[in-house]
Amino acid sequence: MSDAAFMRVALGLAARGLGRTAPNPTVGCVLVSRDGQVIGQARTANGGRPHAETQALAQAGSDAARGATAYVTLEPCAHHGETGPCSQALIQAQVGRVVIATLDPDPRTAGKGADMLRAAGIAVDVGVMAQEAQQLNAGFIKRVTTGLPHVTLKLALSLDGKIALGNGESQWITGPAARARGHLLRAQADFLLTGAKTVLKDQPRFTVRLPGMEDRSPRVGVVYDADRSNQEIVQWVQAERPDWMLLPGWSFTEHLKALAKSGATRVLAEAGGGVAKALMAQRLVDEIVVFRAGKVLGGDARDGISVFGFDSLDQAPHFTRVESLALGEDFMEVWRHP
Repeated sequence: MSDAAFMRVALGLAARGLGRTAPNPTVGCVLVSRDGQVIGQARTANGGRPHAETQALAQAGSDAARGATAYVTLEPCAHHGETGPCSQALIQAQVGRVVIATLDPDPRTAGKGADMLRAAGIAVDVGVMAQEAQQLNAGFIKRVTTGLPHVTLKLALSLDGKIALGNGESQWITGPAARARGHLLRAQADFLLTGAKTVLKDQPRFTVRLPGMEDRSPRVGVVYDADRSNQEIVQWVQAERPDWMLLPGWSFTEHLKALAKSGATRVLAEAGGGVAKALMAQRLVDEIVVFRAGKVLGGDARDGISVFGFDSLDQAPHFTRVESLALGEDFMEVWRHP
């Protein structure tokens, strides 16, 4: 197998940790012996520790790891935390080569891990499937470099861009396959962001209801209008969902900074048109996932995103489509900010 093929396996392992390792990144590591056999493979454990490299080395054992090649989706750490540096663990195991998809932007590592390995005489290659690795850990990278989490806006829309009828009825615009994929998005998020109107209208659970993944529901934050002293939402959340976080006011940048400080790297927004508009207007959305159904709801139905009032097309946020997928009778599109 090629370097890219082994790295693809490592990326697949890392993807299983999305929504489970914050504030740490999710990392995959595959150890391959000199004769091309996989002798160890692991991802970052739930909660962020142990790291992938130390688990893969433990699987392989000291004899088999000597002279092996380690494929790692993110540069092995170089700093001491609750555990020792993974770069040092690879050096002590006497691996012969380390292939790194992308460097770690955390200033405590940021190239130092690769330098440690090279200084110990280990061959190091960087950049194999770098784009895929960076997208996988886009939340961690953004949190470390900007102090904000990666934000995905989820929209379930009719063909004419509506999320509900004029009377508020919205269940269900999309079918079971699309809703199941929406639950997977929840499972891969650290935090779910919604608005008071959505909560009061639907009284949602915001849980992950996929077989075997019921324990992966994200934490939930509810934005409400503090200026109007919306006690109804405060009382409902405190009584019915005491583990949810109340976020007063519409200063979404400050809310997201607070979530990032609490460890969140990936935030999923599931809300009505007002919250969607506010996030878009403040240029805080990194990715939009649209689930589109073959229904037309008409001009009196509710918009997926409230009116912006732009004067020219140059003002409109621009996104690039990166994925399209049929889900039963519905269609999913993933759009990312360039």
